[in-house]
Amino acid sequence: MFRFWSLMAVCLCTSTAIAAPNGTIHVIDADTIDVGGTRVRLFGIDAPEMGQPCSANGRQWDCGAWVRDAVAAHYEGRHASCTRVDTDRYGRIVARCTVNGADMGAQIVQSGLAWAYRAYSSDYDLQEKSAAVAERGLWAVAVQMPDAYRAAQTAARNAPTGNCVIKGNISASGRIYHVPGNAHYDRTSINIDAGERWFCSAGAAEAAGWRAARR
Repeated sequence: MFRFWSLMAVCLCTSTAIAAPNGTIHVIDADTIDVGGTRVRLFGIDAPEMGQPCSANGRQWDCGAWVRDAVAAHYEGRHASCTRVDTDRYGRIVARCTVNGADMGAQIVQSGLAWAYRAYSSDYDLQEKSAAVAERGLWAVAVQMPDAYRAAQTAARNAPTGNCVIKGNISASGRIYHVPGNAHYDRTSINIDAGERWFCSAGAAEAAGWRAARR
């Protein structure tokens, strides 16, 4: 009996942890909201990042802040009901959310404040086409697609600085540094977010705990 109730408790805790929330909306950006204090990534849509530029008529501004403010003007403080779809790599619930029965993702895309995120869903294709034809929101400005912008930002963040071209890679074999000319140098990539680094000298790499790769 004890084992049964223990298992039930684990199941209930797990269910609670992954359940989609219902509650008051606080807008983080055009595709991310807090619902009753829980962070939710809206399923099937993708919006400009904060700080990502867009431009029109010779003027440039923060596209992410612009669409966030437009979404907040409509949804901030309202009540959402969400249905969980997944959990993303950042631990956020990915969900479809409705306000008064209307799908938030559909309305945001149809208003031209985000795009249909076709890498994950084609649910909002028609809404995107409607916004494009009417040139609403993002369809009236010059702006890079968010996934391309994120990739460019990651590449810039992981690029070497000046002459510091020694690659401090982390793998199953440990912390290994590669100097130009090593067999695996060209195909070794550096991910700063994962703790990998660029070094200016072999001595600096070894002092930081990296060992030399086989040539």
